[in-house]
Amino acid sequence: MNSAHADTSTVDVAAMRRKVAWRILPLVIILYIISYLDRANVAFAKLRMAEALGFSEQVFGFGIGVFFIGYLFLEIPGALLVERWSARKWFARILITWGFISAAMAFVKTPAQFYWMRFLLGIAEAGFFPGIIVYFSHWFVQSDRSRALSWLLVAVPFSLALGAPVSSMLLDVKWLTLAGWQWLFIVEGLPAVLLGIIVLARFTDRPRDADWLTQAEKQHLENELAAESAAKEAVHKVSTWQALRLPAVWLLALGVMIGNSGGYAMTFWLPTTVKNLSGGSDQMTLLYSGIYYACGIASVLISGWSADRSGDRKWHAAGGMMTTGVFLLCSTIPGQGFGTQMVWLCLTAFGGFFWISPFWTLPSLTLTASAAAAATGLINMGANLAGYAGNHVTGWLRQQGYGESQCLHFLAACFMIGGFIISFLRLKTRQA
Repeated sequence: MNSAHADTSTVDVAAMRRKVAWRILPLVIILYIISYLDRANVAFAKLRMAEALGFSEQVFGFGIGVFFIGYLFLEIPGALLVERWSARKWFARILITWGFISAAMAFVKTPAQFYWMRFLLGIAEAGFFPGIIVYFSHWFVQSDRSRALSWLLVAVPFSLALGAPVSSMLLDVKWLTLAGWQWLFIVEGLPAVLLGIIVLARFTDRPRDADWLTQAEKQHLENELAAESAAKEAVHKVSTWQALRLPAVWLLALGVMIGNSGGYAMTFWLPTTVKNLSGGSDQMTLLYSGIYYACGIASVLISGWSADRSGDRKWHAAGGMMTTGVFLLCSTIPGQGFGTQMVWLCLTAFGGFFWISPFWTLPSLTLTASAAAAATGLINMGANLAGYAGNHVTGWLRQQGYGESQCLHFLAACFMIGGFIISFLRLKTRQA
């Protein structure tokens, strides 16, 4: 039957949406778990790698940050390729290349090799996150998108909460003359290669390509998505080039660049911070790090539910970011024991993951499909410049002898300024 003439009147919409969610979300979440673990596991490896290779704090700060410079190269093109070409083929390429490069991190010996491998890892992974944002717009109507994105972003704290104890065990192994930190990169990197092959076999680009939907379901979902797109076209017909010149797009890019300077640095330096504050072993440090990220899991789920129920995205994002800065400042109040500091850090984790999924729905609220794809790529460029700036500055501060409190003050200021900037965003829809 031709899809143009399919009878959609008998479609059980709720059942169709559940079918889409169960088919799309589990694999995407697994991909993002591996993605985030492979970019961030250097924070866990650092506990042994620094001593083994004689790398200073500044070397690690620059090496961690240079990943994000590489990431910038294919940011916008990657989002547009998902919109106009094939998410399946693009994501498979990303997974296979980043898996091999991440595993090869086990064999770096010099700072220059460390920098180049992190840079190449960034290039390999570039376009994945903005591509996923665009991919969701091909499958989920606007009312479901924030919740779907929340489930995706659960992968961030989950990957780190899972990665902490796994990395703790791997740090102590020594097989085939390789140290534990080397096996950490190998064991956590190669699954991405296998997943790349699975993506080629299992991913579906758009509803019209889904042999697991009925013809009527395909047509109904395509009609829903087309109607949303047409409504935005009618009210806000914005080209890709015009989108890149909109003040709102640049405001979002600036806000996330400053706010995420705190977020990324917090992620990559958390084990070092916890170890310095607690004075505990590497294993206890990673256990406390896992607790921090477990709080983030709850936060992402609550945030997505709350944003969908209230229809508000902007203040969930801006308020969550500013609150994170306040909690982080509280963790530096003099005279506190580590237990109290850990409570503040857990609250920091809650705020630090609360703002993310509402923020990433903002570009798609008012822009057409191609324009939103380009805008998402540009905004994520700002988010990833933050990864370079925040980590480089944090490494420099530590190398200059600044203590944990001073470093955390810098990160708190980033969160608060970023949230303040986003609070000035004006949306022309009721979701503002």
